[in-house]
Amino acid sequence: MLDFFTIFSKGGLVLWCFQGVRGPAATAPVNALIRSVLLQERGGNNSFTHEALTLKYKLDNQFELVFVVGFQKILTLTYVDKLIDDVHKEFRDKYRNEFQQKGALGLLNGTFDFKDDFMRLLRDAEESSKVRAPTVMKTFEQSLKSQKTVKCMIETRGEKPKEKVKNKKNKGSKKDGTEAVAVPSKASAADKKLSAAGDKEELTKDEILQKNREEFFRRHMKAGEKSRSPKPDAQKEKGKKPRVWDLGNSNAKVLDYSNSATNGSAEACPVEEFDPDMALGDKNREPGRLYDLEYESDDEAEEEKVVQNPSKPSVKKGGLGGMFGMLKGLVGSKSLTRDDMDPVLEKMKDHLIAKNVAAEIAVQLCESVAKKLEGKVMGTFTTVTSTVKQALQEALVQILQPQRRVDVLRDVMDAQRHRRPYVVTFCGVNGVGKSTNLAKISFWLIENGFSVLIAACDTFRAGAVEQLRTHTRRLNALHPPESHGGRTMVQLYEKGYGKDAAGIAMEAISYARNQGFDVVLVDTAGRMQDNAPLMTALAKLIAVNAPDLVLFVGEALVGNEAVDQLVKFNKALADHSMAQTPRLIDGIVLTKFDTIDDKVGAAISMTYITSKPIVFVGTGQTYCDLRSLNAKAVVAALMKA
Repeated sequence: MLDFFTIFSKGGLVLWCFQGVRGPAATAPVNALIRSVLLQERGGNNSFTHEALTLKYKLDNQFELVFVVGFQKILTLTYVDKLIDDVHKEFRDKYRNEFQQKGALGLLNGTFDFKDDFMRLLRDAEESSKVRAPTVMKTFEQSLKSQKTVKCMIETRGEKPKEKVKNKKNKGSKKDGTEAVAVPSKASAADKKLSAAGDKEELTKDEILQKNREEFFRRHMKAGEKSRSPKPDAQKEKGKKPRVWDLGNSNAKVLDYSNSATNGSAEACPVEEFDPDMALGDKNREPGRLYDLEYESDDEAEEEKVVQNPSKPSVKKGGLGGMFGMLKGLVGSKSLTRDDMDPVLEKMKDHLIAKNVAAEIAVQLCESVAKKLEGKVMGTFTTVTSTVKQALQEALVQILQPQRRVDVLRDVMDAQRHRRPYVVTFCGVNGVGKSTNLAKISFWLIENGFSVLIAACDTFRAGAVEQLRTHTRRLNALHPPESHGGRTMVQLYEKGYGKDAAGIAMEAISYARNQGFDVVLVDTAGRMQDNAPLMTALAKLIAVNAPDLVLFVGEALVGNEAVDQLVKFNKALADHSMAQTPRLIDGIVLTKFDTIDDKVGAAISMTYITSKPIVFVGTGQTYCDLRSLNAKAVVAALMKA
């Protein structure tokens, strides 16, 4: 029933392997497990699926071993977990002395004859799953009903059950209290009525009538005074007046740009006069360079202080370090257990959630760290907290450096050699900054010498085309054709509103190929991940035009929502695509990064759930506020207390 079972070291040395009769070779699935799970620090779940196989694995951190079993995905083998635990225990106990005495040489020179033991354990596991005693119904004597007496089961009419009486005990006390308060008030009211009746009996009828009239008039005079409201001194003028801004323009014709440019023609666009320093921001920047994110942690600040004052403390530190290093090697060591790590991991999980990491991702990360450290030998002078924190930092850095790195400039130059435009499609939910960051990327590409055609495929949102048109005018003002040998570096291709976005994108790509543009940036309408018709339209646009790069634009402010957005966007692209291998999201643009301070958890959530890199990070409002992700800086901000 099993396809294979293999035992190998974390260094990559295969110690023992069992191959099924009809099963495929274990090389490809095990390599996929190493690349996608072990190296990417995604060990929170001990199961992994590769094509038609399901792989289950267990880590031995004390001897740096990995146990992997593979079987067909369609099978439900209940004994696999028991088998892998038994094999792990048997293999450790059998070769423990060899590992402890010889170390790495024991792995290289050792011979591991484990086939007979494995077959015995496999037979025991299979038989234990088959020989399961059928569930026997309880007898009447074993049930709770048999313990009750006949008297307690008889209910008399009008008598409430004891439990309900207990539950309503407090309510009854409150009611009693209110009744107790209400009784004296009623009594006082009755006394007043009696006294009033006694007074009326002493007066004559005329006097009583006169007294009642006076009370009646007195009441109505008070009510009339309350109902009257003072009249305003001056009535306000009806209607609203339009607000006139200090830097605005009251002429509506000046603000009408509806007929300024069509179909990618930049010649009709008037050159806008504005301050280029406001659009560019940093004056000392290097043109065309994409700077890394910067973040200075507390540890770096302390290191700088130590470097500025290098004197006797540094010598003492070195001497103590050598002495403690010797003691650490001499003193006995301790093996980490799950009970030791649980309190620290619980605090780490809460810390990650507070830093905007999705709750589900935080749990999986802590579980992965626990599996990585469980059974690992820890030095006497090393605390559990520092060990767990160090392992978590390494895991976070590994997550932010995914398998595939996107190099846009290299890919654009490769497309130039093939005489075709490089196509990038932007997608995401509403209001995350797709158009703004598209303009920033356009500016970055122009500064690197590439011409850009912007395809206005957001034909739904009011003002979307006008927004791109404004960005096009500003980019042309910053990089006029005169500075590039008469070549227009950025143009807008648009067909208005209410048209098919996929058709506009196809026409824009054809136009760019004919006109010799290097890059086509396709702007799409924002859509929620639950909107099936709009997600179908997006999948159609990507399937029909086959862009070179599909970028998901997400904001850094989201927490748990980031996981839902990315999972559903990828699922919609896979479900609505007609291709056999559907095109999914290739990379992420993280926007509004300047608004979150050190709550950078969205970067972890997005890369963990998709295994895709964060290609660009938006950090401000100017065209130069575009950065590349610095994994160490993000992790430093994330681990900051």
